[in-house]
This record gives sequence, C-alpha cells and structure tokens, in this order.
Amino acid sequence: MKQIYITGLMITALLLNSCGGKETQVATKTEAVKVEVLKVDTNDRGGFLSTSGTVSALKTASLSTRNMGYVDNIYVSVGDKVTQGQLLLSINNADLQAKQAQVNAQITEATAAFSNTEKDYNRYKNLFAQNSASQKELDDITANYNMAKARLEAANQMKNEINAQFAYVNIKAPFSGVVTGKFIEKGNMANPGMTLLTVENPEVLEVKTRVPETQIAKIKEGMLVKVMVKSLNKELDAKITTVSTSSQQTGGQFLVSAVLTETIEGLKSGMFATVNFPVESTDVGGAILIPLEAVVNRGQLTGVYTVSEANTAILRWLRLGRTYGSEVEVLSGLQNGESLIVSADSKLYNGANVIIN
Repeated sequence: MKQIYITGLMITALLLNSCGGKETQVATKTEAVKVEVLKVDTNDRGGFLSTSGTVSALKTASLSTRNMGYVDNIYVSVGDKVTQGQLLLSINNADLQAKQAQVNAQITEATAAFSNTEKDYNRYKNLFAQNSASQKELDDITANYNMAKARLEAANQMKNEINAQFAYVNIKAPFSGVVTGKFIEKGNMANPGMTLLTVENPEVLEVKTRVPETQIAKIKEGMLVKVMVKSLNKELDAKITTVSTSSQQTGGQFLVSAVLTETIEGLKSGMFATVNFPVESTDVGGAILIPLEAVVNRGQLTGVYTVSEANTAILRWLRLGRTYGSEVEVLSGLQNGESLIVSADSKLYNGANVIIN
C-alpha cells in the first residue's frame, strides 16, 4: 500500500509540472504591434514665421446706452439669432415720453401760429403790391412771419432730438447676427457707456494676431496665410486685410488681421489659433520639430512613443514649444537619432513589443 501511494504522488507531480509548463508558454507569447517610425533630427533649415492669435467675428458690436435708467425688458438671450433693427432691450423712458408730449404740444402751437402769420404775410404782400400797405407794415409782418417760422423749426428740431434719445433706451440690433453676451438683467440700473449686450455675425470670421517688429516689414496686406485651429486640429486658409502701422499701444508688436476664406463646423469666435506666415524666419533653425500626430496627451502631460534597443515602445514625456503648421518644437525630452513612433496598427502601451514597417 505504501508503494502504491508513493507511485500516485509521483504521477500527480508529473501532471502538475506538465500543465504549469504549458501555462508559462502561453503567458510569455505576445503579439507585436506594427509601427512606423521617424528618425529624430535637428532642423537646420529656416522656417516660416508663426504667431498666436484669436478667432473673432469680422462684424461685432457692444451695445450700450448714454441714458441712465432701469431696464424694463430684455427680449433676447445669449445664442439667439437676431435680424437688423430688431428690438433687443428697453430702458424705462417715462421722462422721454413726457418731453415728447411737451414737444408735440409746442409743435402744434408753433404750427398754428406760423399758419396764421403766413396768411397775414401773404395778404400784406398783395396789399403792398397794390400800394394799399406801407413798407413799415410789410416789414413788421415779415418779421413776425420769420419768427413764427423759426419757432416751428426749433420745435421740429427738438422733436428730432427726443427721437434720437429714444434710440438709446430702445436698443436694437445694428446688423443681423447672434447675441453672444448679456451683461445686465431686467430691473437693473443701466449706466451710460455700460455694455449691455454684444452681437456678432458669425458668417465671416477673422484671426487677430501680433507680429514682432523684426518681422513686420515682411507682412503685407493681401498675403495668404495658413491658420491652425488647435482645438479642432484643422488648418484653414486666410487673407491678410489689416496691418497696423503703429505698435505704440500694443507693447512693441504690430496688430495683424486676416479674414478666413473658408470655415468649418465647430469654429467659433474666441478660439485660439496659430497663424503661419509664408515668410522666411530663422527662429526655428537648430530646433527639433516632430509631427503633431505623434504627440500623446495624458492629462496635462505630453509625450511620444519611442523604440528601445529591444524593439519595445517607451513613452517619453516632453516639453514642447511653439507650433509650426503640422509640426511642434521639442524643447527637451528627445535627442537626435532616436526612433519616434508616428503611427501604429493597434493601441500602444509602455513596454509593448513593436515591429517596424
């Protein structure tokens, strides 16, 4: 019995060793990821000028009033589409309505006086022509006629002044567009010069950027430029429309505006962009530039996958600089000669086996 028990133990041990060997063999077998790589090299060519800018609507208006008063009603909300001349906001105008009633009464009175004086004037002219009225009588009636005419004109001009003031209490859309900002609520006090609403026309967008004085001589109106919108990862065409002739109020840099000749879905006013000018610049000489598509983002960290000597993927964290079109400058984290992974057939991870196509 003892010999049978020992024999059974030996058979069980052999079976366990056999199964463990198969499991180890399966666990160590991994499939390699096919990748395409790019050799990192220092850029020794002159690059193009690239500056940061902001997308904005070509037509934009900040609506305010020059009259103080409480807001009676706001007829729109942020995001509403409006048409030119549409009433957007009204301010209490009881005082203007009272002045308007007074002016209308003055106009009625002045009109009646002028009509009566005009009849007398025409009658005395006829009498004077018939030698039935003296020169003194004609001169007196002419003076009364001119004064009545002047009073009526003054009353009409006062009415025009009142009507002009109504434009500042009944705020209307200056053009068709979209309401992009509301800075007051119903019942609040509106003060002169205070921005109440903002309206933009999103159909035509432009990019505003600033160019250093060392490069501004190369920038001309009508020049075609490329605009990279980072949040949408899209490059658009634009045409320079304005080049400032002074940098006194802009910190030594010149303001340049370029109207986008095309638009895409999702592009909105206020988005950040990079403007690439087709002019030579030595700013990027000696820099390491890598494709934007190779950059990996993990929260606030950015990096790339490189290939180790053992043909495995290694995630390297980088410090990046400015963007130049579809490339970005590497300030630290990469050296010349390293193999940078730009694309892969499947998902990469740290330590994954790779095969270079």
